Amino acid sequence: MKNEKRMDTQTARLVVALRDMIMKGEFPGGERLVEAVLSERLQASRTPVRSALLMLEQQGLVQRAQGGGYVVRKYTAREISEAIAVHANLEGMCARLVAEQGVSRSLSDELQACLDEGDRALSPSELDMDAIAAYLAANTRFHKLIVDASGNEVLKQCMEMLDRIPFASAGGMLPFQSKLPHSDDLMRFAHRQHHMLVEALRRGQSARAQALAEEHRQIALMNLKHATEHAEGDADDVLPVLRLDLIS
Repeated sequence: MKNEKRMDTQTARLVVALRDMIMKGEFPGGERLVEAVLSERLQASRTPVRSALLMLEQQGLVQRAQGGGYVVRKYTAREISEAIAVHANLEGMCARLVAEQGVSRSLSDELQACLDEGDRALSPSELDMDAIAAYLAANTRFHKLIVDASGNEVLKQCMEMLDRIPFASAGGMLPFQSKLPHSDDLMRFAHRQHHMLVEALRRGQSARAQALAEEHRQIALMNLKHATEHAEGDADDVLPVLRLDLIS
């Protein structure tokens, strides 16, 4: 059991590290990712590296290459910003449905556990890779709980499709060690929104829950905007997976 937990933690760290490296341009779009090379570079065994690549494939950041292995996917900034906008509306619908149906005791407890984990992860004055990985895990569970609790299978399928677009999923544009100004503050602000959303859900405030969920996704667009504004030289050096000149 301890070995499995240690493996999960290591995989989470590797996912955060690889996402960060992709954002910074260390692995440009179209580049082949070789397990052996990544294993040596990240000082990790191949099994967690393989697991991390699988998770990145599910998140849409990499795709299977012909002949095996993975390559970094390319998407335009316009596609990502449009996907985030749609994602915001759909997650708002999910939150409204949950508030209308009522929050069960078990769902309330699970959401609270995510809030508590997020509080702990964001408590240090400066966030390191472990703290960001912990927050990412809690954030992912938090949003999945709300989507699943909506009870709408079509909504869930649409969200899963959007989640395969890089950086469009919940937490997809979190500033993973990206050296952007105020990145830790943005993450803490996003988590405060989690607290407000849970309160609205528990109170059955459907309109407020929907508005909060939609507004919450604006953090992703803020991070995307900050990444382009604070790029030194060519914006592609910050987010090479995007063609940033296509932002509307």
